[in-house]
Amino acid sequence: MIIGVPKELKNNENRVALTPGGAGMLLSGGHRVLVEAGAGEGSGFTDADYAKAGAEIVKHAANVWASADMVMKVKEPLAEEFAYFREGLVLFTYLHLAAAAELTRHLVERKVTAIAYETIQLPGGSLPLLTPMSEVAGRMSVQVGAQFLEKFYGGRGILLGGVPGVPPADVIVLGGGIVGTNAAKMALGLGANVVVIERSGERMRYLDDVFQGRLRTLMSTPYNIASAVQKADLLIGAVLIPGARAPKLVSESMVQTMKPGSVIVDVAVDQGGTIETIDRATTHSDPTYVKHGVIHYAVANMPGAVPRTSTLALTNVTVSYAVELANKGLERALKDNAPLQLGVNTYKGYVTHSAVAGSLGFAYTTLAELL
Repeated sequence: MIIGVPKELKNNENRVALTPGGAGMLLSGGHRVLVEAGAGEGSGFTDADYAKAGAEIVKHAANVWASADMVMKVKEPLAEEFAYFREGLVLFTYLHLAAAAELTRHLVERKVTAIAYETIQLPGGSLPLLTPMSEVAGRMSVQVGAQFLEKFYGGRGILLGGVPGVPPADVIVLGGGIVGTNAAKMALGLGANVVVIERSGERMRYLDDVFQGRLRTLMSTPYNIASAVQKADLLIGAVLIPGARAPKLVSESMVQTMKPGSVIVDVAVDQGGTIETIDRATTHSDPTYVKHGVIHYAVANMPGAVPRTSTLALTNVTVSYAVELANKGLERALKDNAPLQLGVNTYKGYVTHSAVAGSLGFAYTTLAELL
């Protein structure tokens, strides 16, 4: 198989889909790896590093896309990449199609097999290819939230952990999954008061045990959310429903009750956002906007700001699936690997993930009918 790795085009996206070491694993199976010139530079990997591993350096992205049987990326293709889509191409990347109707339409029309990292799911319900980036984004949410609480950035002028004699900030985390747990870990480490709002009683008991009572948990109800949001200095949206749009749990009227200069960081923005006033994604070069006196941070590729860490963490978990796809071929790999089947969002011109189809109003066809 020929595996292509183009350079990422999203604003300030410095991650790359494959490290030189990951390329070496594919090459050892007798496959070819084509890497666009400069694709790894943002993560600290040079063209020479890839060439030393045995990959071929290709000058233009168009040639990478045209030659590859499978294209590996980090983020979803942008509009200027849609022209590269073709029947039979395997695209392996983060897609978040529930909030991307136009991208989905192009994938369906061109009959691309689109495998989304974020919907590959193990029997226990965990999302192995989403987890490392959720860990990064969860930790970053507190880091950037603390920054934008500074007066220089328009915030309330609050130190997240306070100092002796001065109370710390109140951090409210919506969702107690991987993102929320990592956000809570960072916020507690900085000395903040932390409340996690979660709908699962079992998960709340887990968080209470793990953090030994150092944070508070609240059941996710409209009343509890409204009360907590009003008190928040930093509000973090960390809710995920695999493959589907994020639910809008915080209404605009709730945001209007927040203190001027407080900060919202919605990690779920690439799935549509869980806060009603998050009405658009922002970029690393222009990360915030103010609405109702509240700073909104809505960058859809947060881990791209720490690309070295993120690329290494991502390749750790994606490369084994890529190797299986390359070694076995698409159809056999899918038949042999049930979690990988759940990653297939489009196939042979059909939407094959129920949550994506439901979110966008597309017809849903099971993958089993097409294999």
